[in-house]
Amino acid sequence: MIWLGIESSCDETACAVLEQGDKVRVLSNPLYSQIQEHAVFGGVVPEVAAREHLKKIYGIASEAIKMAGVAFSDIDAIAFTAGPGLMGPLLVGASFARGLALDLGVPAYGINHLEGHLAAAWLSAQDLKPPFLTLTVSGGHTELILEEPGFKYTAIGRTRDDAAGEAFDKCGKLLGLGYPAGATIGKLAVGKNRKFHHFPRALKGKADAEFSFSGLKTAVLRYVESHSTEYIQENLGDICASLEESIVDILVSKTVWALKKTGMKTLVVGGGVSANMRLRELLEKYCLPRGIRLCFPERSLSTDNGAMIAAAAIRREKEHALLNIENVKPWMPLAL
Repeated sequence: MIWLGIESSCDETACAVLEQGDKVRVLSNPLYSQIQEHAVFGGVVPEVAAREHLKKIYGIASEAIKMAGVAFSDIDAIAFTAGPGLMGPLLVGASFARGLALDLGVPAYGINHLEGHLAAAWLSAQDLKPPFLTLTVSGGHTELILEEPGFKYTAIGRTRDDAAGEAFDKCGKLLGLGYPAGATIGKLAVGKNRKFHHFPRALKGKADAEFSFSGLKTAVLRYVESHSTEYIQENLGDICASLEESIVDILVSKTVWALKKTGMKTLVVGGGVSANMRLRELLEKYCLPRGIRLCFPERSLSTDNGAMIAAAAIRREKEHALLNIENVKPWMPLAL
């Protein structure tokens, strides 16, 4: 069975072709990232993103088909992101998917974006079975969810304000690193002094799985205002290491609390921040000696992509739990 996966929830126009057999194979997974279009604004502008999706989506879908060595007529089903995300971009992806499905005479299924991030890790561990704890950490989401059989989700904790990825990007902007800054901060932090400056860890001492990163942005702003531009540039690597440590420290400490609270022996991590090497290092340091299975996506599948959306649909198809998207508005988040 050949699937076309379409992701357009924010600023990546992504399509992928997956082959579902005894084992799921990713045949192609191209995407177009709108970094250049949004860099001038220092963040994603929804209207600009929607227009760029309109320009790019057919070309990216055609590229995915060509790279996979198949034809559009070989597609058996289409999966697209139904939410959560930005309304305009979601509508572009949903409209394209439904129109293409109608033309090809195949079904189209709306998929929850967060399930997609978890399915990215499943592609690397296809024997994975619930129950397990999930950490979804990206530019728009930071939450700990318990997944049980039958796609039953229970929220253990989530951010009260900003997501971890947003904190990386906005703090990086304050440091003059441009947009997006998460990956840049990670690169600059390698081998640097993580104790150079102690940035705040909000809610760390609180016995729950709640996150908060808005105060960290304020702390970085005050730090930048109280030091010269020359000082910031001379010590940028150490500052980035200290900043990265504050974010990762909170993510790991709250995840450890949730693992202990739920008693889970498997942790699945997804979202763009799951590519962060320091996060992977510290979670491995905790989980592996304790016999906790740790599942990360391949780093190339950590950010938004079409393969994760098709994979999420395949996970549901295997459990006979695909949703009838015709009853769901394409910009409405499905229950997680």
